[in-house]
This record gives sequence, structure tokens and C-alpha cells, in this order.
Amino acid sequence: MRRWPQRAADIVGGALFTALFGVFLVQITARFGFNRPLPWTDELAVILYVWVILWASAFMVKAREHVVFDLAYNSVGPRQRRAMRVLGSAMLAVLAAVAIPGSWDYIRFMDREGTPVLGLSFMWVFMPFVLMLAAVMVRYGWLAWQALRGDGDGA
Repeated sequence: MRRWPQRAADIVGGALFTALFGVFLVQITARFGFNRPLPWTDELAVILYVWVILWASAFMVKAREHVVFDLAYNSVGPRQRRAMRVLGSAMLAVLAAVAIPGSWDYIRFMDREGTPVLGLSFMWVFMPFVLMLAAVMVRYGWLAWQALRGDGDGA
């Protein structure tokens, strides 16, 4: 059985995608069924799309399921692979950690601006980016630690 935090993340991601799909259907119906496009559906669809992509990347898609370019990795032996896992994972964790303060500062700054139609604060529109950076930092820090200890393949 899956742990409850993963299940909760999957439920939130599914709800976001369902909302996106629902807004998309309203948009199609209004535009092509009634020939009366609704501006709020375009805006909400874009916001939900940003949230769905960043939420899924942060909390739903496992590291081993991400697309990778691994020609060099597959051409070396186990010791070199382990070193590559440690170095690559640590690099991603550090880069995400370094990006968090500046990203958070900018997102807080964007609280003063609102979306054109719905008037939603841009802080809330771009909040999942900081969540994704935090998840990358934790996930790849943990993978680097596992690789240092020699646990499995680090994925």
C-alpha cells in the first residue's frame, strides 16, 4: 500500500487535472457551442496547467520516471555510475537549494500583481515553482545520500 503523503499528492494532482479538464470543456462549449468565448476559462486553464505540471514534477513523478540522457552513464562501470549518481544528484539538490531564496523573493514580489481577468495574485499562480524546487532539493539530496551509502541504484 502506498504511503499517505504520496496518496495525498496524487489526489491533489488528480483534482488539479480534473479541474483543468473541466475548465477546458466549459471553454470548448462556450466557444464552439454558443459562439461566446469566456476570457476567464483561458486564464484559468493556463494557471491550472502551470500547477498541474509543476505539482506532478514535484510530488508525483518518481526520479527514475523522468526522461534522462544516459548514454555516458550506461557506458561506464558500477563505480563510475555511483560517482555520477552522487555528483549529479548533489548538483541538482544544491542548485535547487540555491534557487529557492531568489525564486521565493520574486514570487513574493509578484503578490502585488494580479492576473488580468480573474485578478488572482501572481504569487499564488507561481507558488508551485518554489514547491517544486523544495521537492527537487529534498529528493535529490536523499538520492545523493543513498548513492554515497551504496544503496541500490540511487533511483
